[in-house]
Amino acid sequence: MLAATALVLSACGDDGDGGDDEPQGSDESPTVEPKGDGTLTFGTLLPATGDLAFLGPPEFAGVTLAVEDINAAGGVLDQDVVQVKGDSGDGTPDIAGAQVDKLLAADSDVIVGAASSGVSITVIDKITGAGAVQFSPANTAAGFDTDEIDPNRLYFRTAPSDYLQGEVLANEVIEDGFDNVAIMARQDFYGEGLAERTRDVLEEKGATVGEFLLYNKDATTFTAEINKVAAAEPDAIVLVTFAEITTIIPQLIAKGLGPEDVQLYFVDGNLSNYPDEDFNLDGVKGTAPTSATPDPEFEARLFETPPMGPDDAVLYGPESYDAVIISALAAIAAGDDSGEAIGANIVDVTREGTKCTTFEECKTLLEDGEDIDYDGKSGQADMTDTGSLAAGTYGIYEYSGGENAYEQIDTVSGVVPQSE
Repeated sequence: MLAATALVLSACGDDGDGGDDEPQGSDESPTVEPKGDGTLTFGTLLPATGDLAFLGPPEFAGVTLAVEDINAAGGVLDQDVVQVKGDSGDGTPDIAGAQVDKLLAADSDVIVGAASSGVSITVIDKITGAGAVQFSPANTAAGFDTDEIDPNRLYFRTAPSDYLQGEVLANEVIEDGFDNVAIMARQDFYGEGLAERTRDVLEEKGATVGEFLLYNKDATTFTAEINKVAAAEPDAIVLVTFAEITTIIPQLIAKGLGPEDVQLYFVDGNLSNYPDEDFNLDGVKGTAPTSATPDPEFEARLFETPPMGPDDAVLYGPESYDAVIISALAAIAAGDDSGEAIGANIVDVTREGTKCTTFEECKTLLEDGEDIDYDGKSGQADMTDTGSLAAGTYGIYEYSGGENAYEQIDTVSGVVPQSE
């Protein structure tokens, strides 16, 4: 059994009160002519290529399983739902914009993705401006929780904000006994926010951040940055990176800053198995979102679903599944498969109703006129009014066994603090 540690954190700026919104299934709701075409279409803007391609298999598999489960239960509005696949890449080169055009041309009502916060921020206006929902299973940048980012109110995510991950990570560093920390992070929408939050919490708790470095996300060598880290003589290093970690680790080792010398910490952007690398990550720790209630049967189904392979992790697979299920339930609640109608009902189907945990169960409740509160494979799905999770759960992971594979050693749950 994994230990569960509860964080006592300040509450997000939403107390779960739905305000004056009409409940799902209310007889008082006015009759509105549906704007959709009758078929709920999911486009997937997920990483088949690029630095986050290791996240692609569980995310694609999660979407596929959700579509299968929805259609096995009778579909949405008496029609099977449809999936159209696209590749988000990682922003270098930028292929996401053209892929969004393809997905919108295929009448996608909901676009699931991107995985990268930096990619999502480049296409959010194109997606939501076209009246489609953008629903990311993996965006964690705290900056998404503002009206300025999405004035159309059609952006949602099933991954908790990095405002919580930064707190979880900093707390782990402090609890491990380190007080002179260096932080090295990619300079983008994701990296800067997570690194800054981690730094701020570390300093609030009395640690010294001896070096705080942001590097160009397109860099291929990191000599200057690692020299500065070495000069700070840290006892722990936080690395907020993507796949460039495979270049950074050998350079750290060469400077006497490898896993055998200094405690290293990874994050969700680089927490992956690295069986083909010739360095040894034993002892490295990391944080990433996880389910508060893991479902072994669901995870087994993920591994049976292409493109999952034996070396893949389940990271963001449950979140991808839930993004699709929530969207389908919102369409049923609205009686309309258009993006605007789905977006207007997504938050409502995640809170303040009768608890349900499967599409079939929730669908039956909605069709009986009941208000629902869906909790899914990634855990409690209650959303704030900005379309982000009100609470989240993180796994604490550690590499061991000499094969560059990690395992979960702890679980931390907490309310997502309100970003400043």
